[in-house]
Amino acid sequence: MALDYAKAARETLEAVGGASNVVSAAHCATRLRLVIADNSKVDKAAVDEIEGAKGNFEASGQLQIIFGTGTVNKVYEEFISQGGITAASKEEAKAAVAEQQNFFMRAIKTLSDVFVPIIPAIVASGMLMGIMGGIEFMGGKGIIPLDTNSVWWRIAGLINACALANLQILLGFSAANVFGGNPYLGASFGALLISSSFINAYGAADAIANGEMITLEVIPGLYSIDWIGYQGHVIPILVGTWILCFFEKKLHQIVPEMFDLFVTPLLSMAGAAYITILFVGPVFVWLENAILGLLTALLNIPFGIGYIIIGLIYSPSVVTGLHQMYTTIDVSMLGNLGVTYWLPIASAANIAQGGACLAVALKTKNAKTKALAVPSGISCLLGITEPAIFGVNLPKLKPFIAGMIGAAVGAFICSLTQLGATGTGVTGLFGILLCIKQPIQYCIMFAAAFGVAFAITWIIYSDEAPAAKVSNAETEKAMAANAAAQAAFAAKISAVDEAGSLASPMTGEAIAMTSVSDPVFASEAMGKGVAIEPVEGGVYAPVSGEVSMVAGSGHAVGLMADDGTEILIHIGIDTVELNGEPFTVKVAAGDKVKAGDILVEADLAKIKAAGKPATTMLIVTNTDDYAAVEPKLGKVSAGDAVVTLTK
Repeated sequence: MALDYAKAARETLEAVGGASNVVSAAHCATRLRLVIADNSKVDKAAVDEIEGAKGNFEASGQLQIIFGTGTVNKVYEEFISQGGITAASKEEAKAAVAEQQNFFMRAIKTLSDVFVPIIPAIVASGMLMGIMGGIEFMGGKGIIPLDTNSVWWRIAGLINACALANLQILLGFSAANVFGGNPYLGASFGALLISSSFINAYGAADAIANGEMITLEVIPGLYSIDWIGYQGHVIPILVGTWILCFFEKKLHQIVPEMFDLFVTPLLSMAGAAYITILFVGPVFVWLENAILGLLTALLNIPFGIGYIIIGLIYSPSVVTGLHQMYTTIDVSMLGNLGVTYWLPIASAANIAQGGACLAVALKTKNAKTKALAVPSGISCLLGITEPAIFGVNLPKLKPFIAGMIGAAVGAFICSLTQLGATGTGVTGLFGILLCIKQPIQYCIMFAAAFGVAFAITWIIYSDEAPAAKVSNAETEKAMAANAAAQAAFAAKISAVDEAGSLASPMTGEAIAMTSVSDPVFASEAMGKGVAIEPVEGGVYAPVSGEVSMVAGSGHAVGLMADDGTEILIHIGIDTVELNGEPFTVKVAAGDKVKAGDILVEADLAKIKAAGKPATTMLIVTNTDDYAAVEPKLGKVSAGDAVVTLTK
């Protein structure tokens, strides 16, 4: 009996607490993906009993209800129609999921959103500061002539100081943008907190020593504050700007429009200033100093052990996304110490991953790996590590570990030389401009991190034997041989199909469906089958039949075999979020295909670079029609028998 889509949608709405409890609704090839406002309103038992649903689970801030291919889209249409819910784009759904993330991950994303726009200003200021420091050093030693009173030197001094000296204004502007307030109010608030009316934070120690510190009572006899500005601080500015934006948005809602222009900015600024200066600022200054103290203590562990630990964990932190908060550490160190010891360690980690990646590029005989590894390794040396980490080193694991070891060695060199940077935002080759006072030390660190990672990778990494090269004279012969190979390949899959088995759609390693990291597939709720960890991107028809469905993002294809077997090929896990980028689809719904025809070309490097597993599922969605669906595990080539069906 055909599923009643309207009933399934109605039961889903009732089970999740109604349309008002749905923040966002979207679907992929197999599941309805819902972001829920209040999980306590969801009737778990009712969700389990939804008509047509094959299971459900919560992941990545979403309630995912499994309906299957060809069904989920119809239930989804009924769902948004009955609930009066606006269909969400993938970007909107991702934004809604982000809102449901835990506080820690949201805080990291917020820090990243605030700092990314202002990094160019910090980089320019820090680089020039380093260059001028190096020139001043050489001038002081008589190596070069230098007139520090010239107009050229004075203007350069203004440039190198502008971003870091006024960082709080930049932070206020950027943070207000992120928090949904007026960025110009945010900039004004940042300027307020570094006003010359305060005792400059950089001169606070001298003011205390000279008995010039101004202390003001807030609650007489109970609570007082030192009248110190917020130069060099980050977290108090961000928290204060959030308070400012909170007041501004609330006041916009309640202040009459004719008074809004001047009442809202005044009250917002006044409220944020009093709360931040009297209460919030002192608390977060203490917290920020405590965090900086802990990091400094870690870096001061004898024998460079702290540096080594940071070097080891830096690249894994890039994988998790925690590195987004490191700019805050750099800026805090710059404000309090004048240099950051964190950035050279980051540079060592990036250089080491580049060394490992380039060792793979030089040693591999695989043309695709080489084509990916060369530019990825070079980008590492310029400070961009994600292509190398996700596309080459992490999937092959050994180069990634070699990069971690190289980073630890480079970090140890940083410890020995006390290598410090005058700015943030630039690592790798150009990072030397931020360490211009210590160029030799930076070069030693660079050589050590790169050399160790490269050497270890060269020793432990190996791949398949190189394919034979075809000379120009043999081109036509090679083309003919290739055509014959393609025909033989299709014939092999066809033979498997005729024998009543399913062929592997990809080349790689067949693993049990129950070992897949996605709980939907692992539970076999969609049906039994097998999973492939692919090493090549071609996805081929495992049977002859008709294409019943092609996902809009290209990550999934459904087939109806000539013998009635219903098949779903799902390429990667959560790859619906990649908007079709890695997939080139070669078929359309309704097409007739023969066993061995190409269905999709998947760019495995892009999938892995996006942090998604490329694990591909071959699922018999009408498993109940068979007495047994048994996978064959181990190394497989596309076309090898991989699932046996028994009626």
